[in-house]
Amino acid sequence: MSDDNEQKPVGYGHDKKDAAGGAVKNEGRVHVAHKAPVSGAADTGGKSTAKTFTIDEREIDIRDGETVFRAARRLGIKLPHLCYLPKPGYRPDGNCRVCMVEIEGERVLAASCIRMPAPGMKVRTQTDRAKTARRMVAELLLTDQPAREVAHDPDSELWKIATRLNVEQGRFPRHATPAPDRSHPAMAVNLDACIHCNLCVRACREVQVNDVIGMAGRGHGEKIVFDFDDPMGASTCVACGECVQACPTGALMPATLVDEHNVFTAKADRSVDSVCPYCGVGCQLTYHIKDDKLLYVTGKDGPANENRLCVKGRFGFDYVHNPQRLLKPMIRKDGVPKIPHEQIDPSNPWTHFREASWEEALDRAAAGLKKIRDRDGSKALAGFGSAKGSNEEAYLFQKLVRTGFGTNNVDHCTRLCHASSVAALMEGIGSGAVSATFNECKNSEVIFVIGANPTENHPVAATFFKQAAKRGSTLIVADPRGQALKRHAAHMLQFKPGTDVALLNGVLNTIVAEKLYDEQYIQTYVEGFKQFAESIKDYTPEEMAPVCGIEADIIRTVARTFARAKAAIIFWGMGISQHTHGTDNARCLIALSLITGQIGRPGTGLHPLRGQNNVQGASDAGLIPMFFPDYKSVEDPQIRARVEAAWGAKLDPKKGLTVVEIMDAVHADVIKGMYIMGENPAMSDPDLNHARQALAHLEHLVVQDLFLTETAVYADVVLPASAWPEKDGTVTNTNRQVQMGRQALPLPGDARHDWWLIQEIGRRIGLPWNYRGPDELYAEMASLMPSLDNISWERVQRESAVTYPADAPDEPGHDVVFDKGFPRPGGFGKLVAAKLQPPAETPNEEYPFILTTGRQLEHWHTGAMTRRATTLDALEPSAVASVSRGTLAKLGIKPGDPIRVSTRRGVVELAARQDDGMPDGVVFIPFAFAEAAANLLTNPALDPFGKIPEFKYCAARVEAVDPATKIAAE
Repeated sequence: MSDDNEQKPVGYGHDKKDAAGGAVKNEGRVHVAHKAPVSGAADTGGKSTAKTFTIDEREIDIRDGETVFRAARRLGIKLPHLCYLPKPGYRPDGNCRVCMVEIEGERVLAASCIRMPAPGMKVRTQTDRAKTARRMVAELLLTDQPAREVAHDPDSELWKIATRLNVEQGRFPRHATPAPDRSHPAMAVNLDACIHCNLCVRACREVQVNDVIGMAGRGHGEKIVFDFDDPMGASTCVACGECVQACPTGALMPATLVDEHNVFTAKADRSVDSVCPYCGVGCQLTYHIKDDKLLYVTGKDGPANENRLCVKGRFGFDYVHNPQRLLKPMIRKDGVPKIPHEQIDPSNPWTHFREASWEEALDRAAAGLKKIRDRDGSKALAGFGSAKGSNEEAYLFQKLVRTGFGTNNVDHCTRLCHASSVAALMEGIGSGAVSATFNECKNSEVIFVIGANPTENHPVAATFFKQAAKRGSTLIVADPRGQALKRHAAHMLQFKPGTDVALLNGVLNTIVAEKLYDEQYIQTYVEGFKQFAESIKDYTPEEMAPVCGIEADIIRTVARTFARAKAAIIFWGMGISQHTHGTDNARCLIALSLITGQIGRPGTGLHPLRGQNNVQGASDAGLIPMFFPDYKSVEDPQIRARVEAAWGAKLDPKKGLTVVEIMDAVHADVIKGMYIMGENPAMSDPDLNHARQALAHLEHLVVQDLFLTETAVYADVVLPASAWPEKDGTVTNTNRQVQMGRQALPLPGDARHDWWLIQEIGRRIGLPWNYRGPDELYAEMASLMPSLDNISWERVQRESAVTYPADAPDEPGHDVVFDKGFPRPGGFGKLVAAKLQPPAETPNEEYPFILTTGRQLEHWHTGAMTRRATTLDALEPSAVASVSRGTLAKLGIKPGDPIRVSTRRGVVELAARQDDGMPDGVVFIPFAFAEAAANLLTNPALDPFGKIPEFKYCAARVEAVDPATKIAAE
């Protein structure tokens, strides 16, 4: 179970504990006191009392909420356990009876995991009676188990306990056991090893809150089932693997650890703690390795995940061993042209490239960039860095572009994800980072999720939202698409696509008109309220209802619920940001938080959920065209002078071009050379015809990556890079938690560390660099970033995760910030009103559908990693377009039939998937599939502030096609 200690809450005004010691009263609200997890299995938190009891004649104090089992652990007494998992989120159940102890004066033994101590109680753990009972339980449980030599997991908790108790096998008659189930590509189900401990049920229902696993039957026929006793592979299981990690017997196992007969085959020879390389949640994990190959992954108790993982983090790891890994530097063959949309087999790049030595490849890469710089000037070069690498790599890459290329033309995928969110946050509260961690939802009375699908895109964060809803928090979900989180929501606002501002202005109008705003907070910390109130008065719920499709009464109910909450928090995703009015969408959310005072206290705040593992850190480190590290303007002379002094170089005084603007500049023959590290614009940019033509048009392109991506097809030089498990470095997740990634595997072939490659390019274009490693890079980066004060490399290495800002080297960072105002002039937050404006391209008779794009649970970004992960590709092997039941009927087709989706920019063909969450007239396509690239269709129109493309909305045509036909080659 999670262990908490009480901490003083962070808020505004004067906070005082009430007499009960649990709640905090402030400004008429009651706030739940913030509790931070404390390491060590012994501490339970709660308040100690003067009362004591004894365990094995050793006196110990009684702590609130602490069982005999946990108290014994504080004394170093480790009682056996099977149905209880002493990990965050797991409650004791007391059904296996292997932790029995004797209590003086009581007739029967007690299960220590559920027994609470009483003053003066005398507990004995090592009496003959207790030990005999535990041995008998172990013997009974072993009776139906496979023999250890053919066990699914001979190192399971059950076998460890049996060994400790000197029990080798059961002597009782065996029962018939269920047949094995190998229907799932990731997990092996062997219920002959199941002891009905219910841990997998609690893991699924209470920890991950997926509600797939249950118990069915009675007596000897009782067994674990998936849904309605379906095979696991045919059930609604989302493959988070929490049940596998919880199982104490091997009844549920990673498929990589057993053979076709379900016999254990592989034991790890070492393990390394690190961080997940996928989404921005930043789950800590442990790699288990055998013979320098990743064997399996388990969750670690990090601050963002508390041992939990999703399908990508747990089973999406073997991309690093994919046979398509780049192992040698490559140079484009002489005379081989660059042709837009040309496809090269990543397993056979030798049709277009030749192998080269590192010396030749680096010399060729740098010489081409230097030639363009010296001939055409700095503006002729640009660089794309990566949010999939480390902070140190991001910092060094932007420094290379700024000091070596001499330009601010440097950007990364934040431009395609949350650029508009950051623009609005910088304008409104002076910081682009989240104001509270997503874990703060545990203290929230109301949780508002809009324009995000966390169960698919941030699954571990979603578990905290679902748990909060089960505990009684009001969950409000707003999104044009229906989604799994709907099941837990008090309100599901399925509004019309592209009408976010209308919906939110209706909510804001209600709060202002009914005077539900926090007047004292506004007077203290907010500017522009009078003008804002005037601008919002015409957007009544009655006026906005026909625009957004949500009834006026529901808009009012949601507004009242949010405004009156003791603590309310807002989460949003790219459904908010990826619009031409994305900045306005975020401005509305900021206004909602500010006028209600729902920021700066536990359980409140603004949190744009980050999409990639280091998109927060890469932006913090300056991998964006308008800011130096820590969001310091490149156009501010004083700031620029300080950075010039630190770097010893003259810097460009004008902000650079963004991702899409860079592609436009290539077409205009302004930019002629690029260095792209770990990004794949040939799949991620909008209007791929435009992007791929630009890449083919470049005079010189250097690509540094793991695979021959769709972008590397256009390269002149390809540099084989390091995968995340092959490097040391820090990353910063969506919670502002700086976390340490540790090298677990040797570099394959001739691949090199990314920071080393960047440095070698820099040295060859004239930079006097001689960094020894990422620790030295971190120290330099931190010296320019006040946000990292008190967070040294050594501290992150020691603690694995530190939240910024931190007030001292030995104090934890702040989960909640802005309790005393904002980093803006006067400390005031700024209200900015938003007017209604339509998307850049709306449906008509020729293109009557709306196309929206995004990610899937099993795949991520452009698929370069996940589609090379065996299990993930098996779970979701091909491109699909999600459409409503009504759309299928209108087209006269059934699920699985091919459809053609076309826009003014392109056409793709792919299978139709029935999705009852989709409204009629809308089609959703994930952008991870090269064979049906969604971004061939998307509109490159930009938000004027964040410069982010409108991925979430464009006009489209959807048609049924004959399966025998194919798209004609243009």
